[in-house]
Amino acid sequence: MNKSLSVVIPVYNEQGSLAGLVTALKEILKSQKEWEVLFVDDGSTDGSIEILEKIASGESNFKLIQLHRNYGKSAALAEGFKIAEGEYVITMDADLQDDPQEIPHLISKLEEGYDLVTGWKKNRKDPWTKRFPSKIANFFTGLITGVKVHDMNCGLKIYRQAVVKSLDIYGGRHRYIPALAGQKRFRIAEIPVKHHERQYGVTKYGGSRLFHGFFDLVTILFLNRYTQKPLHLFGLFGLSCIGLSFFSELYVVFLKIFFNHPFQKHFAMMLFGVMLFVLGLWFFSIGLIGEMVAQTTQNREDRVKQILGS
Repeated sequence: MNKSLSVVIPVYNEQGSLAGLVTALKEILKSQKEWEVLFVDDGSTDGSIEILEKIASGESNFKLIQLHRNYGKSAALAEGFKIAEGEYVITMDADLQDDPQEIPHLISKLEEGYDLVTGWKKNRKDPWTKRFPSKIANFFTGLITGVKVHDMNCGLKIYRQAVVKSLDIYGGRHRYIPALAGQKRFRIAEIPVKHHERQYGVTKYGGSRLFHGFFDLVTILFLNRYTQKPLHLFGLFGLSCIGLSFFSELYVVFLKIFFNHPFQKHFAMMLFGVMLFVLGLWFFSIGLIGEMVAQTTQNREDRVKQILGS
C-alpha cells in the first residue's frame, strides 16, 4: 500500500489507554510509507492532554488537536477530518477496545474498490445494556436509510479522503456516517473486527443516546431527502390529515343517512374532522413556504456561481 494514511482518534478522558495505544499504532504503522496520527482531545479533564502533549512533542508522526471544551465525538471527528491529509483516513476510539491490528484488513478491503469500510464488532465485549439497544438502532437505521450494515456506529472505519471531506458531521451524526455516505452514493463495505473489553476508564455513553440518536436520525432523513423538496414531506402529512378529515365527516353523514343519527350526537367527530382539515392545510402551507425558501436559496447559489465563474 503506497497511499498516505491519516488516523483520527477522538480522546475524552482516556489517560490509562493512551500509552498502550501509541505503542500498538507505532508497531502496526511502521511499515507504511507515509502516515500520521491525529489525536483530537475533546476537553479531557483527567490528565489525557498532558500525555498527548508529551507524545506529540516527542513523535513527529503524532499530532494533537485540542478543543477548548467537551463538544462531543462528532465535533472531534469533524475537526480531525478537516486537518487529515492522508489519501486514506482511519477512525478509531482511544479506549483500546478497537484493535489497531485491524488496520491492514480495513486497507485491504478498501482497495477492493470501496469508498468506506466500517468495522463490525461481531463478538462485542460490552454489557447487554449496550449491545441490545445498539442492535435495535442498527436494524431500524438500516430499514429507514437503506444502508444495511450490522454496526453503524463502530468507531473503527476507513475512508477515502473524498468521503471525509464531503461529510458534514455535527451533533450526533457520527452515529450514522455510513448512512450519510450511502446517501451520497459512496460505495460501502463492512468487515468483522476484533473488539476488546474496556480495561481503562468508563464508557462515555449513557441511555440518553437512544433518544438523541433518534432525533439525529430524523434530522439526517429530513436534511438529506427533503431539503430541496420540502412539499414532498409536508404535503404527505397534509394529504394524510385531509384524507382522515374526509373519512371522519363521511362517517357522520353515513350514520345520519342510514341510521338517522342526529348530527349533534357526533359533534365531536365533526369537530375533529374540521380540525384535521385545517391541520392539513397548515402542513401544505408550510411545505409551500419551504419550497419558496429552497428555490430562493438555489437561485442565490446559482448567481454566486455565475459571478465566480465570470
